[in-house]
Amino acid sequence: MKAIRVHSRDAGIDGLVLEDVPYPHAAENDVIVRVHAAGFTPGELTWPGTWTDRAGRDRAPSVPGHEVSGEVAELGFGTTGLTVGQRVFGLTDWTRDGALAEYVAVEARNLAPLPASVDHVRAAALPVAGLTAWQALFVHGRLEAGRTAMVHGAGGAVGSLAVQLAREAGARVIGTGRAGDRDRVLSLGADDFVDLADGPLDGKVDLVLDVIGGEVLDRSAALVRPGGTLVTVAAPPKVRPEDGRAVFFVVEPDRAQLAELARRVQDGRLEPLVGAVHPLADTREAFQRKTRTPGKSIIQIT
Repeated sequence: MKAIRVHSRDAGIDGLVLEDVPYPHAAENDVIVRVHAAGFTPGELTWPGTWTDRAGRDRAPSVPGHEVSGEVAELGFGTTGLTVGQRVFGLTDWTRDGALAEYVAVEARNLAPLPASVDHVRAAALPVAGLTAWQALFVHGRLEAGRTAMVHGAGGAVGSLAVQLAREAGARVIGTGRAGDRDRVLSLGADDFVDLADGPLDGKVDLVLDVIGGEVLDRSAALVRPGGTLVTVAAPPKVRPEDGRAVFFVVEPDRAQLAELARRVQDGRLEPLVGAVHPLADTREAFQRKTRTPGKSIIQIT
């Protein structure tokens, strides 16, 4: 089968090559997915899990891309809850080969059924961004109706989904970002938009969701009301709210949450922000262009 691989940590994006590779092995409780579309994170070639297995052993060469949408081609021993031919989407394991390939082996628990009305390109844009937004707002941020949430980077893949989810939950939503994101963020349901280049942030909110880090994260602690929460995926906060919580987390697979996201897309209540769509052979170009392309870049394989 065909797959994108990189052979060494030092190779970087230039080391991404399209190769013939062995068909994946289905371990116990695994699913082999025939990949129709896959997503990636631009910085993942520097992640430890890209290069080591769960025991810390080197596993180069590595297939990147950990967001997958496709159909079940084969079930491993002991796998239940899914059937051959079923449409699925989800997260591949961080410490195993990813989904930039024609087939990928995934733990079944990391996948959820995909409704027939949701196309594979949109589904591949959901797992990391959607689960990150969901877990930040509702698991770590404990957002409820009537509260106010500020979403930094509201024009991006995570932020745009967070705005929609928070709005649907009955929260007041303030989006932040670049001036060019204003119209899109407001159209997604944000009540207000703040241009981060305009000056200092002010006001008080119940929840701040940060995907930017750095100075923006440091300034955000002062925005949190007593009892509120600062949630970030960028880095552990150096400055914490005076009378509130600060949470740094890494997104985790969750079948039930994936199903909730898919249901909302199916019903038209949620729309992932899809950017450029590339064929598998153009993966290197997709990695190189990601920072200049709004939305989630997707690799369409079949």
